[in-house]
Amino acid sequence: MTKGQSTTEGNPQSVVIVGAGPVGLTLAIELTRFGIPVQIVEKAAARTDKSKALVLWSRTLELLERQPGGATDFIEAGFKVGAVNFISGDKLIGRATMASVASAYPYALMIPQAETERVLEERLASLGVTVRRQSEVTSLSLGDDGVEAVLRGPDGAEEKLSADWLVGCDGAHSLVRHTVGAPFTGKTMDSDWMLADVHMSGYPVPDSEVTIYWHRDGAFVIFPISPGRYRLLADMPPSGQAQAPEPTLEQVQAIIDRRGPAGMTAYDPVWLAGFRINGRKVSSYRFGRAFLCGDAAHVHSPAGGQGMNTGMQDAFNLAWKLAMVSKGRGRDDLIDSFSPERSYVGDQVLKNADRLTMIGTNKNPVFRGVRDVVGHVMLGLSPVQHTLADTMTEITVGYPESPLNTGSASGLKGPAPGQRIMSDRPFGAGADPRFALMASGEAAATLLARHAAVLEPDLRTPPDPKGIWLVRPDGYVAAVAEHGDPVLIEAYLNWLTT
Repeated sequence: MTKGQSTTEGNPQSVVIVGAGPVGLTLAIELTRFGIPVQIVEKAAARTDKSKALVLWSRTLELLERQPGGATDFIEAGFKVGAVNFISGDKLIGRATMASVASAYPYALMIPQAETERVLEERLASLGVTVRRQSEVTSLSLGDDGVEAVLRGPDGAEEKLSADWLVGCDGAHSLVRHTVGAPFTGKTMDSDWMLADVHMSGYPVPDSEVTIYWHRDGAFVIFPISPGRYRLLADMPPSGQAQAPEPTLEQVQAIIDRRGPAGMTAYDPVWLAGFRINGRKVSSYRFGRAFLCGDAAHVHSPAGGQGMNTGMQDAFNLAWKLAMVSKGRGRDDLIDSFSPERSYVGDQVLKNADRLTMIGTNKNPVFRGVRDVVGHVMLGLSPVQHTLADTMTEITVGYPESPLNTGSASGLKGPAPGQRIMSDRPFGAGADPRFALMASGEAAATLLARHAAVLEPDLRTPPDPKGIWLVRPDGYVAAVAEHGDPVLIEAYLNWLTT
């Protein structure tokens, strides 16, 4: 165990979270329900009132289902979208539906970030934790045994806050990232982008579908937010200004008329903004007693809508590991795995977002012609449609190279180590983060009794009766073994707790 680490249930370590956006709030909820003392500080006086990040994908909804209130609170506040159309000129290149996604949530849930934050903050408050707003972190000190933050409150007074762990969920300009000296490597695209959250009439497809227009001038994307309300995105020529300018409603309408189908009219704007795309990422997410999550660790193109979901899944990944180690139920290797696992996912998201952006904004006529032909052929294939839908909804996110993986599913019908696995009830939904056994028979029952401190009390139905699956609290496979040979699973559980 790390120096200073608690090894008793009665004295779990404490965590300070800097930033109360969706990522910080998710982490605070997860840690709190696992019995870890949390303080979450935020320099803003109130939650955002902007739509900002707009979608919760299937995998994030699955993980939210673990919490009190489950995914229902979000679903009630959101709007389901079930398909994506790709159009070039007046030709439908292809259409991908999410109906085939193997999840209880086979859709994109469109929900403005303001609503996502509202549900999360209310959920955190119901667990007895209040966000400390108008509390700006002015300096940080990291030691071998803990961290210390200096806060400036709304009255200008300063106070010192001590904890065992620190997590920076404080966005792209993260003070935590600057403090630990993590390089934020990458680039900024040389084009300006327009964002318009507007009401609009004349949308030619159902409100339950996204449309991506590949125009010779650039990309134009329409995301339904609710019936009659939409998020519009388009790339623009470089303005030469220090910041991308905010578009007017007239400029938005000009883009609609130029790149979209005839007959669409925008009115009553909710939010208009200009922005530039940054693709940047840290190489490590852990720095001793400090961690980086969400935009503090990675920013990228909005193509695919993966940013907020990736950050929230950073939080889900970190929370159960911190909780197990803090309570003395797991070795520090669990926490060490956070960075390689989530950095791997961050790399994939960054590459996919860059690729989608390049495909949609490339103005070379030869490239566009090849793109349209190849896209039409590929998107006409059912396997390609299913793969695209699975990737968009993030059910394919996994950790194939995780240091926590062992064993093999070779010859067995079921997921391999590092892959997501499905069950009839959420993993990690209890008051303690525990691993689960998906198996049957006497050998599995013996394992359950011998390792009751870190395993769920009941066996779950395995995907193949010939195997034993050891599943992490976040629903990813840790180890697989043959049904009649549980030695590998036994060794893993012994390693986990020594």
